[in-house]
Amino acid sequence: MLYIRKIKTALSLGTAVIAMAGAATAVELGATDEPIKLAINEWTGQHISTHIGGELLRAAGYDVEYITAGNYPQHTALADGDIHATLEVWMNNVGDIYPQMKEAGQIVDIGPLGLTTREGWMYPKHMEETCPGLPSWEALVACQAEMITAETFPKGRILGYPADWGTRSADIIESLALEYKAVPAGSEGALVAELRSSIAQKTPLVMMFWAPHWIFSEVDAGWVDLPAYDPACDTDPTWGPNPNATGDCGVEAPVTMKVAWSGFEEKWPAAWEILSALQIDTAQQEAMMKAIDQDGEAIEDVVAAWIDENKDTWTPWVETATQ
Repeated sequence: MLYIRKIKTALSLGTAVIAMAGAATAVELGATDEPIKLAINEWTGQHISTHIGGELLRAAGYDVEYITAGNYPQHTALADGDIHATLEVWMNNVGDIYPQMKEAGQIVDIGPLGLTTREGWMYPKHMEETCPGLPSWEALVACQAEMITAETFPKGRILGYPADWGTRSADIIESLALEYKAVPAGSEGALVAELRSSIAQKTPLVMMFWAPHWIFSEVDAGWVDLPAYDPACDTDPTWGPNPNATGDCGVEAPVTMKVAWSGFEEKWPAAWEILSALQIDTAQQEAMMKAIDQDGEAIEDVVAAWIDENKDTWTPWVETATQ
Protein backbone atom coordinates (compact mmCIF):
# COMPACT_ATOMS: atom_id res chain seq x y z
CA MET A 1 0.00 0.00 0.00
CA LEU A 2 1.28 3.45 -0.99
CA TYR A 3 0.50 5.01 2.35
CA ILE A 4 2.26 2.31 4.35
CA ARG A 5 5.46 2.97 2.38
CA LYS A 6 5.12 6.68 3.07
CA ILE A 7 4.52 6.25 6.78
CA LYS A 8 7.58 3.99 7.06
CA THR A 9 9.67 6.68 5.39
CA ALA A 10 8.26 9.32 7.69
CA LEU A 11 8.96 7.23 10.74
CA SER A 12 12.53 6.66 9.62
CA LEU A 13 12.91 10.42 9.72
CA GLY A 14 11.81 10.42 13.31
CA THR A 15 8.34 11.82 12.79
CA ALA A 16 5.32 10.39 14.60
CA VAL A 17 1.71 11.15 13.98
CA ILE A 18 0.67 11.03 17.63
CA ALA A 19 2.71 11.93 20.68
CA MET A 20 2.03 11.55 24.37
CA ALA A 21 0.31 14.61 25.81
CA GLY A 22 1.04 14.10 29.48
CA ALA A 23 1.09 11.18 31.85
CA ALA A 24 -2.06 9.34 32.82
CA THR A 25 -2.80 6.84 35.55
CA ALA A 26 -4.81 3.65 35.17
CA VAL A 27 -8.52 4.19 35.70
CA GLU A 28 -11.72 2.22 35.21
CA LEU A 29 -12.98 1.53 31.72
CA GLY A 30 -16.52 2.50 32.71
CA ALA A 31 -19.60 1.69 30.64
CA THR A 32 -18.10 -0.62 28.02
CA ASP A 33 -21.57 -1.97 27.24
CA GLU A 34 -22.54 1.38 25.70
CA PRO A 35 -20.97 2.75 22.50
CA ILE A 36 -18.92 5.92 22.49
CA LYS A 37 -20.29 8.09 19.70
CA LEU A 38 -17.73 10.27 17.91
CA ALA A 39 -18.68 13.15 15.60
CA ILE A 40 -17.71 13.08 11.93
CA ASN A 41 -17.63 16.60 10.45
CA GLU A 42 -17.18 17.84 6.90
CA TRP A 43 -13.43 17.64 6.22
CA THR A 44 -10.97 14.82 5.72
CA GLY A 45 -8.47 15.87 8.37
CA GLN A 46 -11.19 15.66 10.99
CA HIS A 47 -12.15 12.21 9.74
CA ILE A 48 -8.55 11.06 10.21
CA SER A 49 -8.23 12.49 13.72
CA THR A 50 -11.55 10.91 14.68
CA HIS A 51 -10.85 7.47 13.22
CA ILE A 52 -7.43 7.31 14.89
CA GLY A 53 -9.03 8.24 18.19
CA GLY A 54 -11.77 5.70 17.62
CA GLU A 55 -9.32 2.90 16.88
CA LEU A 56 -7.40 3.65 20.07
CA LEU A 57 -10.65 3.40 22.02
CA ARG A 58 -11.49 0.10 20.34
CA ALA A 59 -8.04 -1.20 21.25
CA ALA A 60 -8.92 -0.46 24.88
CA GLY A 61 -12.11 -2.48 24.62
CA TYR A 62 -14.71 0.17 23.80
CA ASP A 63 -17.44 0.02 21.19
CA VAL A 64 -17.24 3.10 18.94
CA GLU A 65 -19.79 4.59 16.56
CA TYR A 66 -19.19 7.42 14.10
CA ILE A 67 -22.02 9.94 13.80
CA THR A 68 -22.20 12.52 11.00
CA ALA A 69 -22.68 16.00 12.48
CA GLY A 70 -22.29 19.56 11.22
CA ASN A 71 -19.49 21.72 12.57
CA TYR A 72 -21.86 24.01 14.49
CA PRO A 73 -24.83 21.73 15.29
CA GLN A 74 -22.56 19.06 16.79
CA HIS A 75 -22.23 21.10 19.98
CA THR A 76 -25.96 20.85 20.66
CA ALA A 77 -25.76 17.09 20.17
CA LEU A 78 -22.75 16.96 22.52
CA ALA A 79 -24.60 18.97 25.15
CA ASP A 80 -27.55 16.57 24.94
CA GLY A 81 -25.30 13.51 25.13
CA ASP A 82 -26.41 12.30 21.70
CA ILE A 83 -22.76 12.55 20.60
CA HIS A 84 -20.03 11.99 23.16
CA ALA A 85 -16.91 13.60 21.69
CA THR A 86 -15.61 15.51 18.69
CA LEU A 87 -11.88 15.38 18.13
CA GLU A 88 -10.90 18.26 15.84
CA VAL A 89 -12.73 21.47 16.74
CA TRP A 90 -11.17 24.59 15.22
CA MET A 91 -11.61 27.04 18.05
CA ASN A 92 -11.73 30.12 15.83
CA ASN A 93 -14.83 28.75 14.09
CA VAL A 94 -17.08 27.30 16.77
CA GLY A 95 -20.12 29.56 16.31
CA ASP A 96 -22.43 30.61 19.14
CA ILE A 97 -23.49 27.20 20.43
CA TYR A 98 -20.10 26.03 21.74
CA PRO A 99 -19.49 28.92 24.17
CA GLN A 100 -23.09 28.77 25.41
CA MET A 101 -22.95 25.03 26.05
CA LYS A 102 -19.51 25.27 27.65
CA GLU A 103 -20.59 28.08 29.97
CA ALA A 104 -23.62 26.00 30.93
CA GLY A 105 -21.32 23.11 31.80
CA GLN A 106 -22.87 20.79 29.22
CA ILE A 107 -19.70 20.33 27.17
CA VAL A 108 -16.04 20.30 28.23
CA ASP A 109 -12.66 20.54 26.54
CA ILE A 110 -10.60 17.36 26.62
CA GLY A 111 -7.50 19.24 25.48
CA PRO A 112 -5.69 20.55 22.38
CA LEU A 113 -5.17 18.22 19.42
CA GLY A 114 -1.81 19.81 18.66
CA LEU A 115 -2.04 20.62 14.95
CA THR A 116 0.03 23.50 13.57
CA THR A 117 -2.59 25.45 11.68
CA ARG A 118 -3.27 28.39 9.39
CA GLU A 119 -6.48 29.85 8.08
CA GLY A 120 -7.25 32.75 5.79
CA TRP A 121 -7.64 33.82 2.18
CA MET A 122 -5.54 31.73 -0.17
CA TYR A 123 -4.94 32.07 -3.91
CA PRO A 124 -3.20 30.19 -6.74
CA LYS A 125 0.12 31.78 -7.59
CA HIS A 126 -0.93 32.98 -11.04
CA MET A 127 -3.12 35.49 -9.21
CA GLU A 128 0.01 37.54 -8.52
CA GLU A 129 -0.02 38.38 -12.24
CA THR A 130 -3.77 38.96 -12.36
CA CYS A 131 -3.71 41.05 -9.21
CA PRO A 132 -0.32 42.77 -8.84
CA GLY A 133 0.36 43.76 -5.28
CA LEU A 134 -0.60 40.42 -3.77
CA PRO A 135 -0.11 39.14 -1.17
CA SER A 136 -1.14 42.51 0.36
CA TRP A 137 -4.89 42.57 1.01
CA GLU A 138 -5.03 46.12 -0.36
CA ALA A 139 -4.24 44.69 -3.81
CA LEU A 140 -7.77 43.28 -3.82
CA VAL A 141 -9.10 46.83 -3.87
CA ALA A 142 -7.11 47.70 -6.98
CA CYS A 143 -7.99 44.53 -8.89
CA GLN A 144 -11.63 44.27 -7.82
CA ALA A 145 -12.85 44.58 -11.42
CA GLU A 146 -10.92 41.43 -12.34
CA MET A 147 -12.79 39.50 -9.66
CA ILE A 148 -16.35 40.35 -10.73
CA THR A 149 -18.53 37.43 -11.84
CA ALA A 150 -22.09 37.21 -13.10
CA GLU A 151 -23.36 36.00 -9.74
CA THR A 152 -21.63 38.77 -7.76
CA PHE A 153 -21.87 41.76 -10.15
CA PRO A 154 -21.00 44.56 -9.47
CA LYS A 155 -18.89 43.13 -6.65
CA GLY A 156 -15.85 40.91 -6.77
CA ARG A 157 -16.07 37.28 -5.75
CA ILE A 158 -14.41 35.55 -2.81
CA LEU A 159 -15.02 31.82 -2.55
CA GLY A 160 -16.04 31.08 1.02
CA TYR A 161 -16.52 28.02 3.16
CA PRO A 162 -19.66 25.88 2.90
CA ALA A 163 -22.59 27.73 4.46
CA ASP A 164 -22.73 25.60 7.61
CA TRP A 165 -19.08 26.35 8.39
CA GLY A 166 -19.90 29.96 9.19
CA THR A 167 -19.57 33.38 7.57
CA ARG A 168 -15.87 34.11 8.07
CA SER A 169 -15.21 35.47 4.56
CA ALA A 170 -18.33 37.62 4.56
CA ASP A 171 -17.40 39.02 7.96
CA ILE A 172 -13.89 39.99 6.83
CA ILE A 173 -15.24 41.56 3.64
CA GLU A 174 -17.70 43.67 5.61
CA SER A 175 -15.16 44.70 8.24
CA LEU A 176 -12.58 45.77 5.64
CA ALA A 177 -15.30 47.52 3.58
CA LEU A 178 -14.31 45.64 0.44
CA GLU A 179 -16.51 45.65 -2.66
CA TYR A 180 -16.66 41.86 -2.69
CA LYS A 181 -19.22 39.16 -2.01
CA ALA A 182 -18.51 35.83 -0.33
CA VAL A 183 -19.99 32.90 -2.27
CA PRO A 184 -20.23 29.68 -0.22
CA ALA A 185 -18.68 26.54 -1.66
CA GLY A 186 -20.72 23.39 -1.54
CA SER A 187 -18.11 21.30 0.25
CA GLU A 188 -14.40 20.81 0.87
CA GLY A 189 -14.27 18.92 -2.42
CA ALA A 190 -15.86 21.86 -4.22
CA LEU A 191 -13.20 24.19 -2.82
CA VAL A 192 -10.43 21.93 -4.10
CA ALA A 193 -12.12 21.44 -7.47
CA GLU A 194 -12.42 25.18 -8.03
CA LEU A 195 -8.80 25.73 -7.04
CA ARG A 196 -7.66 23.13 -9.56
CA SER A 197 -9.90 24.61 -12.25
CA SER A 198 -8.55 28.09 -11.58
CA ILE A 199 -4.98 26.86 -11.94
CA ALA A 200 -5.73 24.97 -15.14
CA GLN A 201 -7.57 27.87 -16.79
CA LYS A 202 -5.66 30.75 -15.14
CA THR A 203 -8.93 32.25 -13.91
CA PRO A 204 -9.11 34.66 -10.94
CA LEU A 205 -9.66 33.08 -7.54
CA VAL A 206 -9.31 34.07 -3.90
CA MET A 207 -10.76 31.60 -1.44
CA MET A 208 -11.00 30.93 2.27
CA PHE A 209 -8.90 27.90 3.13
CA TRP A 210 -6.88 26.29 5.87
CA ALA A 211 -3.79 24.27 6.65
CA PRO A 212 -3.07 21.45 7.21
CA HIS A 213 -4.41 20.21 3.89
CA TRP A 214 -2.99 17.78 1.36
CA ILE A 215 -3.59 20.19 -1.52
CA PHE A 216 -0.43 22.09 -0.59
CA SER A 217 1.63 19.11 -1.69
CA GLU A 218 0.12 19.52 -5.16
CA VAL A 219 -0.29 23.24 -5.89
CA ASP A 220 1.70 26.44 -5.60
CA ALA A 221 -0.41 28.81 -3.53
CA GLY A 222 -0.07 32.05 -1.62
CA TRP A 223 -1.87 33.57 1.33
CA VAL A 224 -3.35 37.07 1.39
CA ASP A 225 -1.60 39.19 4.00
CA LEU A 226 -4.60 40.45 5.93
CA PRO A 227 -3.95 42.80 8.85
CA ALA A 228 -2.36 40.68 11.55
CA TYR A 229 -4.76 39.43 14.18
CA ASP A 230 -4.78 41.12 17.57
CA PRO A 231 -7.43 40.69 20.29
CA ALA A 232 -8.14 44.42 20.03
CA CYS A 233 -9.37 43.79 16.49
CA ASP A 234 -12.43 42.06 17.96
CA THR A 235 -13.48 44.92 20.22
CA ASP A 236 -11.85 48.23 19.25
CA PRO A 237 -12.92 49.88 15.94
CA THR A 238 -9.95 52.25 16.09
CA TRP A 239 -7.44 49.40 16.09
CA GLY A 240 -7.46 48.34 12.42
CA PRO A 241 -7.62 49.97 8.98
CA ASN A 242 -11.39 50.54 9.16
CA PRO A 243 -12.15 52.95 12.02
CA ASN A 244 -15.85 52.15 11.75
CA ALA A 245 -15.69 48.40 12.31
CA THR A 246 -14.26 45.63 14.42
CA GLY A 247 -13.01 42.41 12.87
CA ASP A 248 -10.92 44.21 10.23
CA CYS A 249 -8.01 41.79 10.50
CA GLY A 250 -6.93 38.29 9.57
CA VAL A 251 -7.81 35.09 11.33
CA GLU A 252 -6.17 34.21 14.62
CA ALA A 253 -3.98 31.12 14.24
CA PRO A 254 -6.50 28.43 15.11
CA VAL A 255 -6.18 26.05 18.04
CA THR A 256 -7.64 22.61 17.40
CA MET A 257 -9.43 21.17 20.43
CA LYS A 258 -10.92 17.85 21.47
CA VAL A 259 -14.36 18.45 23.03
CA ALA A 260 -16.71 16.12 24.89
CA TRP A 261 -20.11 15.77 26.46
CA SER A 262 -19.84 16.81 30.12
CA GLY A 263 -20.59 13.30 31.36
CA PHE A 264 -17.87 11.62 29.29
CA GLU A 265 -15.06 11.43 31.85
CA GLU A 266 -17.29 10.00 34.56
CA LYS A 267 -18.91 7.43 32.25
CA TRP A 268 -15.74 6.30 30.42
CA PRO A 269 -12.72 7.30 32.59
CA ALA A 270 -10.07 5.37 30.67
CA ALA A 271 -11.40 6.59 27.32
CA TRP A 272 -11.04 10.14 28.61
CA GLU A 273 -7.39 9.48 29.46
CA ILE A 274 -6.71 7.98 26.04
CA LEU A 275 -8.29 10.89 24.17
CA SER A 276 -6.46 13.34 26.43
CA ALA A 277 -3.18 11.85 25.20
CA LEU A 278 -4.11 12.09 21.54
CA GLN A 279 -1.98 14.53 19.51
CA ILE A 280 -1.80 14.74 15.72
CA ASP A 281 1.24 15.97 13.79
CA THR A 282 0.42 18.36 10.96
CA ALA A 283 2.71 16.92 8.27
CA GLN A 284 1.62 13.38 9.05
CA GLN A 285 -2.05 14.30 8.84
CA GLU A 286 -1.44 15.95 5.47
CA ALA A 287 0.20 12.75 4.21
CA MET A 288 -2.84 10.75 5.26
CA MET A 289 -5.21 13.27 3.73
CA LYS A 290 -3.36 13.01 0.43
CA ALA A 291 -3.52 9.21 0.55
CA ILE A 292 -7.30 9.43 0.95
CA ASP A 293 -8.31 12.43 -1.14
CA GLN A 294 -5.82 12.21 -3.98
CA ASP A 295 -4.58 8.64 -4.12
CA GLY A 296 -8.00 7.12 -3.51
CA GLU A 297 -7.18 4.99 -0.49
CA ALA A 298 -9.96 4.22 1.98
CA ILE A 299 -9.74 5.99 5.31
CA GLU A 300 -10.09 2.65 7.09
CA ASP A 301 -7.00 1.33 5.28
CA VAL A 302 -4.96 4.48 5.89
CA VAL A 303 -5.77 4.53 9.60
CA ALA A 304 -5.22 0.78 9.90
CA ALA A 305 -1.78 1.26 8.35
CA TRP A 306 -0.95 3.93 10.88
CA ILE A 307 -2.20 1.79 13.77
CA ASP A 308 -0.15 -1.18 12.57
CA GLU A 309 3.04 0.84 12.07
CA ASN A 310 2.80 2.78 15.34
CA LYS A 311 2.04 0.22 18.03
CA ASP A 312 5.05 1.35 20.04
CA THR A 313 3.58 4.85 20.09
CA TRP A 314 -0.04 4.24 21.02
CA THR A 315 0.10 1.02 23.05
CA PRO A 316 1.58 2.76 26.13
CA TRP A 317 -1.30 5.27 26.16
CA VAL A 318 -3.89 2.53 26.20
CA GLU A 319 -2.01 0.44 28.75
CA THR A 320 -1.34 3.43 31.01
CA ALA A 321 -5.02 4.32 31.02
CA THR A 322 -6.35 0.81 31.51
CA GLN A 323 -3.83 -1.30 33.45
